[in-house]
Amino acid sequence: MDLKKKKKGFKLILLSLLFTPGVQVLFIVGCNSSYLIRFPFLIVLGVLLVLLYGQFLYGIKIFYENKKASKRKLKKWIKVVFTIFMVLYIGGCTALMLLMYGPSDKFKNLYVTTAMKTMHHQYLARIFYTDKTIQKIQDSNYFIAIQDDTNTDDINIDEPKVEEYLNEYEKELLTKDEGNDLYKVLNLKIGGSNAYLVAIYDPTKVRLIRTKAFNIGTTGERILTMCPRYGGVVCINAGGFEDNGWGSDRPTGYVIEDSKVIWPSDGNGSSFRTNIIGLTKDGKLKLMSNTTADEAIQSGVVEGLNFDPFLIVNGKSLEMVGDPWGKAPRVAIAQRKDGVMMFLVIDGENYINGASLKEMVETLERYGAYNAANLDGGQSSSLVINGQLYNTPPPAAKAQGGRYVVTGFGLIP
Repeated sequence: MDLKKKKKGFKLILLSLLFTPGVQVLFIVGCNSSYLIRFPFLIVLGVLLVLLYGQFLYGIKIFYENKKASKRKLKKWIKVVFTIFMVLYIGGCTALMLLMYGPSDKFKNLYVTTAMKTMHHQYLARIFYTDKTIQKIQDSNYFIAIQDDTNTDDINIDEPKVEEYLNEYEKELLTKDEGNDLYKVLNLKIGGSNAYLVAIYDPTKVRLIRTKAFNIGTTGERILTMCPRYGGVVCINAGGFEDNGWGSDRPTGYVIEDSKVIWPSDGNGSSFRTNIIGLTKDGKLKLMSNTTADEAIQSGVVEGLNFDPFLIVNGKSLEMVGDPWGKAPRVAIAQRKDGVMMFLVIDGENYINGASLKEMVETLERYGAYNAANLDGGQSSSLVINGQLYNTPPPAAKAQGGRYVVTGFGLIP
């Protein structure tokens, strides 16, 4: 009889250990979550926790109430496996709670800002935090948008290339590969992720590329398809688009091509104000804030689109407080004062890594960017070189050879 009670006590202890940490995690998350704060839910979890604690204590009482009872020894390997499992299980639950609700805000800030910048994964932040907490974190991690427009007179494309380099980065960028005067690819590490900086030596050959037509009910095109259609050698994705799941063929904001407004479809270039990332006829990157497409065209933009934020304008870098937007796959276009254009693409996997805005700006500064703008990143991140997808987008996009997008920039010889 004593042995039977002892086995019963052991089972009660085991069940308590298996379920208590998980239920406790759910209870703590439920108390802090925009999605899970429901009093009936919390009451049920609270009652369940009390029952589990009671079951554990009752199991201890039964197991040890008769010390003279014969002992049933578990096999050694069962003890080892069970001990390892419980250490990992309880340790994992504890680590998760410390990361999400512990005294350090670093991980919490990174997690929330990364999730909230995405279009389809904001729920990941709301599972663990209330809207009030999320807003507080966002309010403490922000950037101050650059309101200036680029002064294209500062860009001197005809300026002779220097023989003495300012630093090792400039030398690395401007030393051309043998037999290739068009571009050079630098393979970098940014924020722990693979990154690719492409120097384009003749900026007059950089053009906007786009899907065949807008507003026809399709899903746009991959850069992998778009680039060779234009005869492009190096291409990246660029502007945003209405996202209906996997993709869309409707751009957000303006699209300018051959000095004409091709989006909105009615050709109205003064319907709203926004940031314009433009290219001039003489190969200069022209960034204009709070402008219309018509004003951009009047100022010399022949091709352009909108996205934000501007990262560097006239040598002045974006001012950031904290870590706005967290880490993610990212894309940018930039230009040096000597006219050399740069495409920057940073890999990342499912928004758990990649680069921050600050890391992207620091990299562009290092290689002499005088003007630079952020482009659409995340799943859309694509770099195509000689007809091949050169970067590694997040898995869902990689499986398709890159996401379907609507616009890009390309080196078109």
